[in-house]
Amino acid sequence: MERKYTKSLEKWYKNPDRKPLLLLGARQVGKTYLVKELFAEKYFKNKYLRIDCSDEPEFVKFVEENDNLNKVIEYISVHYDFTLDKNHLLFIDEAQECLPIIKMMKHFCENRRDIPLIVSGSLVRIKINRQTHKRGGYADKSFLFPVGRINQLIIYPLTFDEFLMNYKNNLYKYLLNHFNKKIEIEPTMHKELLSIFNDYLFVGGMPEVVNTFILNKSKPNIYQIISEKIEEIYSDYLSDMDLYQVSKESIIKSRLVYKNIYTQLNKENKNFKFSDINKNYKNRDLETPIEWLIVANIINKSYLLKEKVSLPLISNESSLYRLYLSDMGLFTYQSGLNAKNFVSNKDYVLSGIYFENYISIELTSRGIELFYWKGKRNSEFEFLLDVNGRVIPIDAKKTKGSINSINEFRNHNKKDIVIKVSSNNYGYSENTKILTIPYYYFSLFLNDIIDKQLLI
Repeated sequence: MERKYTKSLEKWYKNPDRKPLLLLGARQVGKTYLVKELFAEKYFKNKYLRIDCSDEPEFVKFVEENDNLNKVIEYISVHYDFTLDKNHLLFIDEAQECLPIIKMMKHFCENRRDIPLIVSGSLVRIKINRQTHKRGGYADKSFLFPVGRINQLIIYPLTFDEFLMNYKNNLYKYLLNHFNKKIEIEPTMHKELLSIFNDYLFVGGMPEVVNTFILNKSKPNIYQIISEKIEEIYSDYLSDMDLYQVSKESIIKSRLVYKNIYTQLNKENKNFKFSDINKNYKNRDLETPIEWLIVANIINKSYLLKEKVSLPLISNESSLYRLYLSDMGLFTYQSGLNAKNFVSNKDYVLSGIYFENYISIELTSRGIELFYWKGKRNSEFEFLLDVNGRVIPIDAKKTKGSINSINEFRNHNKKDIVIKVSSNNYGYSENTKILTIPYYYFSLFLNDIIDKQLLI
């Protein structure tokens, strides 16, 4: 399976000023596979060592008891019979089980930067927060995150372009070629791409689930197989909420937040309001549970901006907000759409919030903070983009959508391009300044913005 992050790792490795790399991301997004199979096997064939902290208690104990870098290097060299130099990659996985190794990355940076070092973990930042903010017990105030001494990379589930690249690579190349020319897709191919995009909404981007889908796509019960895989991951995520939290009450709140994201988005105003779930709680009671879920990279938060928008886009922590799930497969599973209903109603009967959650995933996976806009008379845009100093609204609609929100937005802000992401084919109207992006183009569109700061 190909991942776009391979290029990021290659760039890191070739940088003469590289620092130790901390690889973060939610559980089961493919961090280990990325480093071991896609990167190490190519650049360090037979010259890399993976230490799994969840399965190496002796290593963890040694590092916890010895904060001297030379001693740790000597231990690795002797115990694993491994050479530590510029030609050998050291990969320390599941680092949340050995936090001292995070601290030691600073010493690697200052004294042994020649050693290519990658440290990976799913809940690293959560455990650090837990260790340094314990209540009623010992708090490890000595832990200092090695800011400025490491490089960082966050890994997310597959975005749609990655999904298509692995599912039908020739079709992906066809799509990329047409997008680069900024032209419509031929009707038959347009229909096929929308069908594959619909599959992505159901399957999502978890590597194991995507791989299962690709290997078993010809089976008549493939969607049921996928549902069972996603259910396992969903249950694992809920189980993870027992880890590193302050209290049982915090665990309960985190689970309530997570399990009700689809329900809250399915309301008329879509804002997350905890009192709609449990009248005994107010939104201020959710700060810690929501922060846990965000830091764990399993939910995304979007902030409300109103009427006149100023740059840079800045979140107002006291404002209303919306929450999204970080994977489409998990979102569709949470919505209750089962395999049978999906197969029998595959031609875009899904409500708009599925496509809205999809856009939130594409934006977040590229490091773009989420904002939504509201004007008067219920006018709104689901997302805002800051493109080279221009505020660009994004309208996520199944088809055409409404012109009222566009007029209202332009009453308060500069008349500029509006992006409509829908099932319609690609097109741009000079008269209305509306750029229509089909769902399957949106990944490529964002790549273009990040790489070239170009809209059309």
